[in-house]
Amino acid sequence: MKKLFIAAFIFVSTFTTNTFAEVKMGIILGFTGPIESLTPAMAASAELAFKEASDSGSLLGGETISVVRADSTCVDSAAATAAAEGVIAQGVAAIMGADCSGVTGAIASNVAVPNGVVMISPSATSPGLTALDDKGFFFRTAPSDARGGQILADITKDRKIKSVAITYTNNDYGKGLADVYEAAVKAHGIKVTTVSAHEDGKADYSSEVATLASAGGDAVAVIGYLDQGGKGIIQGSLDSGAFDKFILSDGMIGDSLTEAFGKDLNKSFGSIPGSMNKKTAGTFASVAKAAGIDSSGPYTGESYDAAALIVLAMQAGGSADRASIAKNVMDVANAPGTKIYPGELKKGLDLLAKGKKVDYEGATGVTFTNVGEAEGSFLEKEIKGGKFKNKKQR
Repeated sequence: MKKLFIAAFIFVSTFTTNTFAEVKMGIILGFTGPIESLTPAMAASAELAFKEASDSGSLLGGETISVVRADSTCVDSAAATAAAEGVIAQGVAAIMGADCSGVTGAIASNVAVPNGVVMISPSATSPGLTALDDKGFFFRTAPSDARGGQILADITKDRKIKSVAITYTNNDYGKGLADVYEAAVKAHGIKVTTVSAHEDGKADYSSEVATLASAGGDAVAVIGYLDQGGKGIIQGSLDSGAFDKFILSDGMIGDSLTEAFGKDLNKSFGSIPGSMNKKTAGTFASVAKAAGIDSSGPYTGESYDAAALIVLAMQAGGSADRASIAKNVMDVANAPGTKIYPGELKKGLDLLAKGKKVDYEGATGVTFTNVGEAEGSFLEKEIKGGKFKNKKQR
């Protein structure tokens, strides 16, 4: 009951007050739960795009945006659904979110799609969402784990790992990515010693670590969450000496992990959606820094892009009508049109107001597949000196 209350609790922030009408936008992220250390920067990045559009004076002739925040919890679908119902009841035009795959699918299927509300998730990566019966209302600026798992397997091969144990958080995200990764590493000739699920929220993971240790391997692939079970697996492995090399999924990458374990993770590596492109990611880093936002964390660029696509789709249709937004998302995300980068939303809004086309590149080089999900690029991450470093773009 406590979780439900937290998830349903709504935070409202208004960026500006003037005589023009306000358009409400929802932001649904896991402000509590296993990725709570990541979501403040994600939310701030989305709000930066909404503020940029509001301050431009060009959005639908001068309208501004107010944000309704709600907590997805990342893992509690019932709480997330209740939170989404509360947001939609306030009349939001669209939703930036949710975050984790399970709650995102639940909100889309049970609340957003039935109410005709666009959702653009910055971080839900489960391959199962590709086939979601979304009626054209669900999009994601993060690429699917169908590709992410292959990228992680490629990095594992290039790092000359010969055998690997796999543990995954027991949900849609964990199982989907683990299946892809297992098949891909086997195709590379790498031995998989065991594949086992773990539950989040436990105080002790010694039994799970014992299972992994008995199977052995050059490393353990931890497909989970950095503030929950995945962290517990690493703690147990280091404490027991079972493993000192970890292959990290995107949900495991964030400063709170290296702050907890520091140089003990120096042999570890992983991957996450992202880019090292100076025109896209570099520009966003500068724009975010000027606003006091640390954009180095996971899914900050994707969050900015999700919000930016919503406002550009509004402008393209000349309306904050929910159906109009849904109709125009793909049109502003892909070519043809003038390329729009972070900090250039006014330029994009002005072009659209004149009937011109835009091709939103944003922070992550946005290009959508025909089902409305990012093709995406990935960053190979490694830990050196107890800190995450970018190795290269994949």
